[in-house]
Amino acid sequence: MNERVALSTNNLEAFWMPFSANRQFKKAPRMFVGAKDMHYTTSDGRQVLDGTAGLWCVNAGHCRPKITEAIRAQAGELDYAPAFQMGHPKAFELASQLATIAPTGLDHVFFTNSGSESVETALKIALAYHRAKGDGARFRLIGRERGYHGVNFGGISVGGIVGNRKMFGTLLTGVDHMRHTHDPARNGYSKGETEHGADLAEDLLRIATLHDPSTIAAVIVEPVAGSTGVLPPPKGYLKRLREICDQHGILLIFDEVITGYGRMGEAFASDYFGVVPDIMVTAKGLTNGVVPMGAVFVKDDIYDAFMGGAEHLIEFAHGYTYSGNPIAAAAGLATLETYKEDGLFERAKALEPVWADAIHSLKGTRHVIDIRTIGLIGAIELEPMKDMPTKRAFTAFVEAFEKGLLIRTTGDIIALSPPLIISEDQIGEIVDTLKPILESLD
Repeated sequence: MNERVALSTNNLEAFWMPFSANRQFKKAPRMFVGAKDMHYTTSDGRQVLDGTAGLWCVNAGHCRPKITEAIRAQAGELDYAPAFQMGHPKAFELASQLATIAPTGLDHVFFTNSGSESVETALKIALAYHRAKGDGARFRLIGRERGYHGVNFGGISVGGIVGNRKMFGTLLTGVDHMRHTHDPARNGYSKGETEHGADLAEDLLRIATLHDPSTIAAVIVEPVAGSTGVLPPPKGYLKRLREICDQHGILLIFDEVITGYGRMGEAFASDYFGVVPDIMVTAKGLTNGVVPMGAVFVKDDIYDAFMGGAEHLIEFAHGYTYSGNPIAAAAGLATLETYKEDGLFERAKALEPVWADAIHSLKGTRHVIDIRTIGLIGAIELEPMKDMPTKRAFTAFVEAFEKGLLIRTTGDIIALSPPLIISEDQIGEIVDTLKPILESLD
């Protein structure tokens, strides 16, 4: 009984935090209680510069008035409407507006609640599409080493981050992986696409030959691998994947959960690289991170393949209770309006060279072994401590927070992805804060 009372009064212990060192955090909590534009406010009243747009999602900055007001108004007008066999206007309006900024041909949108759900949806659409066409022999899914596609079973199956996979058994069958493109020996300290590694796209041909191309439904990649430590693609790599997929009737899926909605200085990385996928996975910046929502874009021929048979039948047996949620849809519409009114995609494009030069100025800093930038994304790779991988970067994360800067770490890599409203002075502040921290690390 006493243990139960103690647990109920300890408001830290009840919450099992995701992707967190729970014991370390609960000994010295790092709490945010407010946010505005580029800064968080901590529980002890300090201002912390957001160097990561929350979790790659707050692209327009925090607590933007148009978005918060849209949520408030929608909650008072229509709080929830079922998406199964029913609708509400804002979901259709948002889908239509998204189609206008999507790459050419990606005219249909399926709503989800997160990047992980968007990935699962895209994989199921790919498998079901081939079956709808009478090509059910295509059941294989191809991912990539070091790829991150969320945390559901489909996502970790096609994903290639070992730590996210190793505890969960055999995962999905019929999955294979291409090699990753991380090659610091040849592509060290890169700005934008890397010079070497386009030939790694031929891995898809190798896998297709091994399994027979007629068994492969889809290949999924992040245009820029983000959560694994920011890996820009080699020049020509994505175009070659597109060619191989076209040659063998394989669907190409781009996971743009991180790169979508202005992060690359374009609406999507597809525009940045000039390569259009068959299916595009998005979330995060869709609602500026304010309300959970994801959107999966598909080409017309994929949508049309499902639209046969009797009209009263459900064409695709998939969806979520909160698909196209009214409040999320309102947030999405206001977010798109904010991006447009403030010219944030164009702003990100203009800041890309400034950002790259600033982050690369840390070259030569103690423990730094590589730096990579593309769009408004950056990675600072640190030499790991002997027998203690990840500790050096994690120490930098904690010290940065204490000095008023929020960064992300993955392994021994510091990842940066600030809101698109960041100023040049604030870019300088990130570098000026990080440099002495890195110099002081053991």
